[in-house]
Order: sequence, then C-alpha cells, then structure tokens
Amino acid sequence: QVQLVESGGGLVQAGGSLRLSCAASGRTFSSYAMGWFRQAPGKEREFVACISWSGGSTYYADSVKGRFTISRDNAKNTVYLQMNSLKPEDTAVYYCAADRRGAAIRLASEYDYWGQGTQVTVSS
Repeated sequence: QVQLVESGGGLVQAGGSLRLSCAASGRTFSSYAMGWFRQAPGKEREFVACISWSGGSTYYADSVKGRFTISRDNAKNTVYLQMNSLKPEDTAVYYCAADRRGAAIRLASEYDYWGQGTQVTVSS
C-alpha cells in the first residue's frame, strides 16, 4: 500500500509559479511511475504530466508543455510538479498518482494509488 500526500497548492496571480510536491510512503516508491492529474469544477479529471520510475521518461499534456516540469527524488520518496507561467485555466485540484507498473502513462485508469489533492487557484 502506498499513501500519497500532496502539498504546495495555493493562490497565485497569472504568470506566477508554484511547485507542488507529492510525498509517498512505502519502500517501493522508486519502482513506481508517478503522474499528476487535475480536475477543475464541472470538468473531468485530466492528465497533466507523468514520469517513469527512473525519471528517464516524462510526458506532458499539450496544455502545459513548456510551462510545467515533473521531476522526482527517489531518495526522498517525492515527486514534484514545477508550474511556471500559470494561467487562470490552470485552476483546479491537482492530484498525484502512483502506478506499480513503472512506465510513464497518461491514462488515469492505470494508476493504483491517489492522493487527496491540493487546490491551485490562478487569478487573472
């Protein structure tokens, strides 16, 4: 069992930056692929970014490519999402997720464990 706890959300002005963190429990974190997803009010949960177990592969949604960066520190059991040039449309609850299979994948249904989410609000 893996428990995921997100932090780092908050209120920021458009053009600003935030860094989200997701701390994972358990000794098998380094073998898991990790993903970030988000859900805005009235919308479905959508893929944001993912990273393979080694950090060697990363993928991004087109809407965040060039602005967001996913990274991980396996020694700290933590995955990060650096968000720059934030836009009001980035406003959502952001969730991290873990996939036991290890390969970076965009499909939310493939992930085994989810955090509780952290709110990101970008004002115009």
